[in-house]
Amino acid sequence: MADINNSKLLQTSTGILKKDACVVLVKTEWNAAITDELERGCREELERLGVRKINTLTVPGAFEIPFAIKQHWEESGKKKRAHAYIAIGCVIQGDTPHFDYVCRAVTDGVLQLNLLLPVPSIFAVLTVNNEEQARERMGGKHGHKGVEAAVTALKMINLK
Repeated sequence: MADINNSKLLQTSTGILKKDACVVLVKTEWNAAITDELERGCREELERLGVRKINTLTVPGAFEIPFAIKQHWEESGKKKRAHAYIAIGCVIQGDTPHFDYVCRAVTDGVLQLNLLLPVPSIFAVLTVNNEEQARERMGGKHGHKGVEAAVTALKMINLK
């Protein structure tokens, strides 16, 4: 099991900050209480680290995240382009294979964006069996995945 305590991810003393970065969060309407909390943690961490340009796009579900990121990138002018995207969602296991299809599609879609776009797309989509597991990843025993996504975005921006 992944444990944030086994990682140096949250150490931000490595000169990773780009104060004029623009980060676009793309979050889903499904499981809104969870995605709203992930967005809140992400925004607060980005602001704490000095990022001033943070925009949020809202899409119906996780399946639509890759399209929204690609569309935003293509339609934004060169001066307004994002330095990173963060995909925020929560897919909770149900009684049908729909969960597997949606999880695979959004995972593959974000992977493809990372290979095609010249900026990183960070994966902050929870794929969990129940709401309790989601809460554990919103500041519970498994950390706060929104905060982790914010730090990851800034570290990846620095790779360019």
